[in-house]
Order: sequence, then C-alpha cells, then structure tokens
Amino acid sequence: MNVEMDIFSIISHGGDAKATAYKALELAYESAFSDAEEKLKEAQQQLTKAHNTQTKLIQAEINDEPVKMSLLMVHAQDHLMTSISEISLIEQMIKMLQRIHCLETKLS
Repeated sequence: MNVEMDIFSIISHGGDAKATAYKALELAYESAFSDAEEKLKEAQQQLTKAHNTQTKLIQAEINDEPVKMSLLMVHAQDHLMTSISEISLIEQMIKMLQRIHCLETKLS
C-alpha cells in the first residue's frame, strides 16, 4: 500500500469536490438550478472517491497494517472533513436560493 499516494488522492479528490460544489453554488446564484444539481452530483462523486480512500486507510489500520501518521495525513483528513462540511452547507444554500427564486417569481 502506498500511503503517500492515498494521502494525495484524498487531498486531490477532496479539493476537487469542494471546488465543484462552489461552481454549483455560482450556477444557483444565476438560477441555473438543474446545472447546479449536476455539479453537486459531480462534487459528491469526487467526495466519494476521497472518502473511499480514507476508508481503505482506516481498514488497513484495523487489520494491523501500519499506516504512518504524518502531518500530511492530518492535512488530508482536515481537507476531507472541511470539504464534507462545506459541501453540506452549499447544498443547503442552494435549497435556500431555490426558495428565494420561487418567491421572487411569485411576486413578479
């Protein structure tokens, strides 16, 4: 098992997921909600890849395979958890933007 490659995979996929979610939010600001939903799906796919790699490392440790803890590993975990949290908030923000859009449409 190449732990360093797994660490970089978590960082890369987590970062891509977060960036894609922010693109979804920008689309929602433009009232392009179906495009925003597609971007959120892409973000979730990237997040799943990062999470699967994290799970692989956790399972290795459970199976008594040595997984060296390093500052880079901590950074990867932090990056992933931040991405998960921000994507969750972005999903809620998009729902609010949809409600605002509906209300504005009714008032027009």
